[in-house]
Amino acid sequence: MNRAFYKQQAERAVRVLESAGIVLTEAEKERIEVADFGLGMPNEVGLQLLTYVNTERVCAKEMVLFAHQTCPEHKHVCGTENGTAYEGKEETFRVRKGKCYLYVAGTGSADAISCLLPPTTVTVFREIVLRAGEQYTIYPNTPHWFCAGEEDTVISEFSTKSRDESDVFADARIVRIPRIEEEQEETC
Repeated sequence: MNRAFYKQQAERAVRVLESAGIVLTEAEKERIEVADFGLGMPNEVGLQLLTYVNTERVCAKEMVLFAHQTCPEHKHVCGTENGTAYEGKEETFRVRKGKCYLYVAGTGSADAISCLLPPTTVTVFREIVLRAGEQYTIYPNTPHWFCAGEEDTVISEFSTKSRDESDVFADARIVRIPRIEEEQEETC
């Protein structure tokens, strides 16, 4: 993803957050992360997020999904960091604007979901529809993926410590931390 596109997506996310009544400082606007998951199709598979706080005990984020955009299937696993074991992340999603289709393990099938099936590996199809003001808690090691409906969607996430770089994705092609390409200067 090139830097100009990254900036454009971040600015668009700011507009969506503001339309949801979320007030951001200039410093927060500059910290918005644009994840394209390394697939080169950020409008279909991508996520824009702002982390307010991420300590050893708690994390708070705002996530923006543009209309029909999907965050691919993943789970938050247990692991070890600096020689200390940790549990996978527990997170609660609360929709602030729009509609989020969340998919977890349970009864459901690919042909019965409301969301567009993403061009990534997905294995869970129990559909949970979250509208503005509704929330759902996802426990550690729970495979899940989610997408926006017809309109841009804002989701607040409240969780234990976030270790995004150690998320395990169902699709082996996924790269969680974005790679930003610097634009090349043209030479004569």
